[in-house]
Amino acid sequence: MEKAIIAKNVTKKYKLYKNTKERLLDLITPKSYGEDFYALADVNFEAEKGDIIGFIGINGSGKSTLSNIIAGIVPETAGTVKVNGQASLIAVSSGLKGDLSGRDNIELKCLMLGFSRDEIKELEPKIIEFAELERFIDQPVKSYSSGMKSRLGFAISVTVDPDILIIDEALSVGDKAFAEKSLNKMKEFKEKGKTMIFVSHSLGQMKEFCEKILWLEYGMVKDFGSVDQVLPKYEEYLREQKKLSKKERDEYREAILKKQLQLVQGIN
Repeated sequence: MEKAIIAKNVTKKYKLYKNTKERLLDLITPKSYGEDFYALADVNFEAEKGDIIGFIGINGSGKSTLSNIIAGIVPETAGTVKVNGQASLIAVSSGLKGDLSGRDNIELKCLMLGFSRDEIKELEPKIIEFAELERFIDQPVKSYSSGMKSRLGFAISVTVDPDILIIDEALSVGDKAFAEKSLNKMKEFKEKGKTMIFVSHSLGQMKEFCEKILWLEYGMVKDFGSVDQVLPKYEEYLREQKKLSKKERDEYREAILKKQLQLVQGIN
């Protein structure tokens, strides 16, 4: 089958600084300041065209970082990501400009995606109707609730009909009725054979919607396979983590981060 996404040895490094002075010194002096933080370390996976893949992992595991790299919003530090087709990321506030109105944001995002003014004029009412923001569409986005921002971002992304749709926790914000409407739209995309990445803490939504699961732990791939193979292991992992004391969780985390550092040093 045709590959939609090929991620090879993807690593993303950030610098953590104690203060602004450290950040400035790191920029202007040869000495290195700040602590290296690896949001992703040697991530490998492939998505076939039409795959519906869920990204799971506890907070800080790298799910959103990987989503942003696939969407072309942030660059990887090392490795490569090949995306065959146009990818669109749906996340709360993703790509929205707070000082602009909802209508202006629609126009800006569509222009960036290569649509003409005539095409945007045709798409605009459909986007506004789907987002259910008719009364607020000419207000600045910074005045929107997180649910309204999510609805606008979702409406733009699904209406422009991308090849690859990346949904990052966008359905966890806002009302249940809109989440249901959004899931139905995603099912339409699924029937069309679109490739989708779904990031959510809702294991119920994962079971209902996804076919494959990529499990990330502290920026590394813990497991990748079918929903039936991976989700039961993850659920057991969560149960075991809950039983641990804070000290035991900290020790576990340190052991995993040590493994991550060894992996990164091996690549370099």
